Amino acid sequence: MGNHITAPDAAAAATTATPAGPPPAGATVRRKPARRPRVTAGTARATGSSHAERVFLVQTAFAELGGSAHGPGEIAEFTGLDDSVVYRILQSGIYQRIFERVDRGLYRLRTSAAQLAFTALDHRLDGAASQMVLRELRMATDGGLAFLYMVAPFSGAQRQCVDMAVGDSDLAELGMTPRDVLSVTRSLRTGASGRTILAYLPQKVQQRVLAEPVPDQAGPGVYRDNDALSASLAEIRDLGHALGYEECMAGWNSCAAPIIWDGAIMGAVLLLKLKSVMPEAPDGVIEATKEAAAELSRHGAARPAADEV
Repeated sequence: MGNHITAPDAAAAATTATPAGPPPAGATVRRKPARRPRVTAGTARATGSSHAERVFLVQTAFAELGGSAHGPGEIAEFTGLDDSVVYRILQSGIYQRIFERVDRGLYRLRTSAAQLAFTALDHRLDGAASQMVLRELRMATDGGLAFLYMVAPFSGAQRQCVDMAVGDSDLAELGMTPRDVLSVTRSLRTGASGRTILAYLPQKVQQRVLAEPVPDQAGPGVYRDNDALSASLAEIRDLGHALGYEECMAGWNSCAAPIIWDGAIMGAVLLLKLKSVMPEAPDGVIEATKEAAAELSRHGAARPAADEV
């Protein structure tokens, strides 16, 4: 899941003060400083007014455009920067090990960018905190099975189960096999947690996921029609949660809510119960699931520095 950029008003261009008559000999004429173009907050394509801002715009473009590689022209069009400026930034970034050239005229972020991400995520959420939240969710839902899914870092647009609170249950009791875990539950187009994560990803990523086939092992309630699946994503963003009815496996219904850190989707909390016990998710289950996700979101969100409070 582009931003609309409004060209700066012509009146905002730099102007020069013109004296009413010729200046006296030896007098110094003071000129008004050129006004910088206004940058709209929160707009990824706003033209950077400094070199540092332009570099950040180019880096952000790779993330928002999606895909594996992009040329200077495509990045320039997306960011509103001149082609020559983008090319110089890319060339400099190669030597700084931020970008790499993968083909003639095509560039992508180096894996060193992932190291920055790992550093940023370090200590945001530990196992003790997530386990406590999931156990509380299990208790609040009368023994529901609570799972923590996060965006998978090495396998494209997929999800990965990183923690759970299921009591003495095991995969066999859930009707799942290890193969199911590596196929059905990893797809973002299946299950309440998958669709929850997908709902907050860039549109280009969503389209790529919608082009993927439905896993063969998916349950009878899986969304097979892409129009219906897309409509469900809009509903998730509107409601702040997703309900799943036998999507990943027969006989199990679910509720999921998003985990968002600093405006970016990181994962989802999933609450799973037998269809015979929960034919429809009651308000209490929905609110408990959303509160668990909100708590994990608070754990991962950046906190203002002391001098900013």
